[in-house]
Amino acid sequence: MVASSNFGNLDTVVRALDTIREETVTATSPMDLPNASSNVIASSAAIRYGLRGPNLMVCNGETSGLDAVHWATTMIGSGRVDRVLVLGVEPDNDVVRRLLGGTRAVDGGAALVLESRAAAAQRSATVRAVLGSYRRSADAPSLRGRRWQLPQHLGRASGAGGVLQCAAAVGWFDAGENDPVHAVAGTAADDAIADLLLLAPGAA
Repeated sequence: MVASSNFGNLDTVVRALDTIREETVTATSPMDLPNASSNVIASSAAIRYGLRGPNLMVCNGETSGLDAVHWATTMIGSGRVDRVLVLGVEPDNDVVRRLLGGTRAVDGGAALVLESRAAAAQRSATVRAVLGSYRRSADAPSLRGRRWQLPQHLGRASGAGGVLQCAAAVGWFDAGENDPVHAVAGTAADDAIADLLLLAPGAA
C-alpha cells in the first residue's frame, strides 16, 4: 500500500493543536491522537482491505502522487511485492481552504493497482496501461504525448493529482487512444517537477 495526500488529516492535527493550546495536553483524546499521524490514510486503507505488505505514506507536496506511483514500482521492481495499491486523495474542508488561502481542494481521489507482468499474467489480468520512464528534477520535461490537467473549477488536486492523471490515462487507453500520456506534477515554484510516461498496452 502506498498512499499520497498532503492535507488528508490536517483538520485532525489542527483540532488537536487547538485543544492543547486552549486546555493543555490532558484534554486531548487518546482515540483522536493516532489520527494525527500522516500515515493514518495508508494504514486505514491497509486495515480495511487486509493488505499485509509494506505500507508507505507520501506527503511531499505537489509531486507526491507521482512519487507514490514511483515508490510502488520500485517495490515491485525490487521483488519486495508482486502488486501494490496506490491511493491519492485530498479532502476539501475549512481547514484546508484556510491553508490554501480560500482555494478549494479536489475533495476526492483515485486508486490504482500496479503489478509486475508476471503477477498480472498469473491472474489473467487485463493490462490497461504500462508505466514508462519516471523523472523528478527541477526542470520542466519535454513532452512527447498528451498531458492531462484537472479542470480548474474542481479545485487543487495536490497529493491526489499524480494518481488522478494516471487514472485519466487509463480511461483514454480504454477508449481506444494509443498515443503516450505524460503525467506531470509540480512547477518551477515547487521543490521539483515529476514526470511519468504512460503507454497504451498495445503500444508498449
